[in-house]
Amino acid sequence: MDGLLILDKPVGPTSHDIVARVRRVLREWRIGHTGTLDPNASGVLALVVGRATRLAQFLANDSKAYDALVQFGVSTETDDAQGGPLNIPFSGNWPTLEEVQGALETFRGTQRQRPPVYSAKKIHGRRSYALARAASRTGTGSESRQPAPVEVTLYDFTIARYESGLLALGLTCSAGFYVRALARDLGERLGTGGHMSGLRRTRSGAATLDRALSLTTIEATPERAAEALVPMADMLLNLPALRLTDAGATRARHGSVLGVSDVEARLAPQGDATPLTSARDAPVIRLLSPSGELLAIARSRSAGEGEGRWALHPTVVLV
Repeated sequence: MDGLLILDKPVGPTSHDIVARVRRVLREWRIGHTGTLDPNASGVLALVVGRATRLAQFLANDSKAYDALVQFGVSTETDDAQGGPLNIPFSGNWPTLEEVQGALETFRGTQRQRPPVYSAKKIHGRRSYALARAASRTGTGSESRQPAPVEVTLYDFTIARYESGLLALGLTCSAGFYVRALARDLGERLGTGGHMSGLRRTRSGAATLDRALSLTTIEATPERAAEALVPMADMLLNLPALRLTDAGATRARHGSVLGVSDVEARLAPQGDATPLTSARDAPVIRLLSPSGELLAIARSRSAGEGEGRWALHPTVVLV
C-alpha cells in the first residue's frame, strides 16, 4: 500500500495520534503526515503511506487553506480558546467591518511572524510549548523563551461574516503560517486583543476535503482507505516530469545518472508550475516509466553548455 491518504482529522487527537491509529488499522508502519494540525483544529491531514513516505519532503512546503474563527476581546496564553486570558476583556465598541478589513490587509503578503509560545518550534533544542509549560508551573517569565520570528506568506483572505466581535474568514497561506498568531496579531492591531476560537483546514497542497475520509470510516472499513489512496503516480503533479525510455527506466531504478538519450518525452506539470522546456530548467523533476509509473525524483545538473549538456541525478528512488 503506497500513496497519499487524505484524512479529515477530527477535533481532539494530535496529528501524531492520528498517524498511530491509522498505522494500527492498516497494519502499515511506514506512515507519516505532511503538515501538523493542532489538536483543536480539524480538516485535511495528508498522510503518506508506504514508499510514499519518501516523498514527504516534497509536500511539506505546500500552501494551505483554512476556515477560521477569530474572537476579539481577549488575548490568551495559547493564542486560542484553550489558553487562559492575558487581559481584561475588551469593553469598548467593536471595530467596524471596514476597520477589520483594513487591519487584515496589513498582513497580506510575505512578512515575519512570531509563532505562538505554545507551539512545536524549538528553542535551544527544546519545544517551545514545553518551555512555556515549565514557565507556567514555576511562575517564571517566558519573555526570553519566545520562538524566533519566521518568514511566512498570507496569499489571500475572504471575510465570510463579522458580528459582535466574532470574525469568520477563509485564508490561503504558506507552510509554517500560524493562524493562531494571525488572530493574536490582528487583535493587537485593532486594540481589542484576540484569539483563534476555531480552525478547519480545507486544503493542504493538492489534498482537499472533498477527497478526505473520516477517521471513523477508516477505522470501521480499512478497505475504504486502500480504495481512496492516491497513487504515487498522481502525487507531486505540480512538478515537471520526464517519461523515460525503457533503458532510462532501468537506469533510474538503479539510481544511475541519466542523460538526454534516456528521455522519451517531456510532460507539462499541472497547476501553476512553469512547463519544462529543458531538463536544465527545473531543479527537481519526476521520472516516469514508459507506462507512467513514478520511478524516482531527480535533480538536474549542468554538464556544460548546450541542450544536451545536462545530467539527471536520482535522489529518491521509489522502486
